[in-house]
Amino acid sequence: MNLGMLKLFSIALFLFCSLLNAQDLFKFDLIQKGEQDANTLLVVGGIQGDEPGGFISASLLATHYEITKGSLWIVPNLNFYSIIKRSRGPHGDMNRKFAELSEEDPEYEAIQRIKSYIKDENVKLVVNLHDGSGFYRKTYEDDMHAPHRWGQCSIIDQSNIDVEVYSNLEEISSSVVKYVNEHLIKDEHKYHVHNTRTKEGDKEMEKTLTYFAINEGKAAFGNEASKNLATHQRVYYHLLALEKYMDIMGIEYKRKFTLDSDGVYSAINNDIHISLYEEKISLPLAQIRDIVNYFPIKKDGVVDFKASNPLLAIIKNGNTYVIQYGNRRLSRLNADYLDMDEDYNIVKFSVDGKEVDVKFGEILKVENSFVVHKANSFRVNVIGYVNKSGIETGVEIEKKQIQKRFSIDKTGTTYRVEYYNKEKFVGMVLVRFKN
Repeated sequence: MNLGMLKLFSIALFLFCSLLNAQDLFKFDLIQKGEQDANTLLVVGGIQGDEPGGFISASLLATHYEITKGSLWIVPNLNFYSIIKRSRGPHGDMNRKFAELSEEDPEYEAIQRIKSYIKDENVKLVVNLHDGSGFYRKTYEDDMHAPHRWGQCSIIDQSNIDVEVYSNLEEISSSVVKYVNEHLIKDEHKYHVHNTRTKEGDKEMEKTLTYFAINEGKAAFGNEASKNLATHQRVYYHLLALEKYMDIMGIEYKRKFTLDSDGVYSAINNDIHISLYEEKISLPLAQIRDIVNYFPIKKDGVVDFKASNPLLAIIKNGNTYVIQYGNRRLSRLNADYLDMDEDYNIVKFSVDGKEVDVKFGEILKVENSFVVHKANSFRVNVIGYVNKSGIETGVEIEKKQIQKRFSIDKTGTTYRVEYYNKEKFVGMVLVRFKN
């Protein structure tokens, strides 16, 4: 998948439908960024669906980083069904399926596919992102800061491997840890190298993705952020570590946000959106209402949409369409099933006294008022606007004239203007008033 492109989803399904194989419905993405070469970094997130720091970090790497030199592969949602379910593993722990696995296992196909990427001759280093409990310490301090905890550490299976590049695993891990520790939010968040010494008899770790990679001759590391931290803080630490791995490999990048706690929080929560039906509808998701009623959905129930983030999905549950962002439910769209007019049109508005041409799917910024111009024989419905004449074109409309409960956002600033050709839905424009 081209890194600059948005992922096209086409999903029509019942939520967590037990009659279908969920793995077929939630296949993971491989996103390739940069100029592909034989020094590729593979980053994996989402092997366990209850570890959002890991899979959100991978998704931001895919959407908010430009690779200017080198090769980066990202799997942000390896166990997407597990992510949606907010579960460590509905079919068992996927990170214990890399040694032996029955072909009957529901995750067999996904495991074989990710193995093929790990084994690819271009991949030289693999990082698997996790969220772990507490704070790993080499010696016992208290129950939350102890050797049995997994948070805030760089994991290696052994000190070295016999390969041409990146063989010195402990040295690389120590370099990552040192870099992260130079940028701590709090001293308690200090990172440590955690060598599991897997080949010395750790039967559980022998089943993991990183140990599989080691045995395929690839440098492999786990990066753990603490579940005791807020999600955006976990992401901050994962991204610090990933940037150091890229630096070690000579991979250069540009980042679209400031790498600090506030910058990460904003990138996660504010820069997300979807568009539907060949971009006739756009939905900004940062402040979307929990429920949006009478939302136009194609009569056959299929929702075709593009998403700004690989963790976004729309899932059908009866007559409701759930917008899911990783393991967070953002909104429910209550369907108004309609035939769709295939024509693509440009319509006219006056915005604060200035006439403008507008494409369906655009968001108009309005200071004080707008006027919807008549367009062909289309019927216009400004959702939430009511006047005595029933006419909604050619009249000046201010924010105070639209009922706030009909806004699509919790701030009450953004409203739908819908166009119909007789009973067919044509398209939608969003009008956003200054807050």
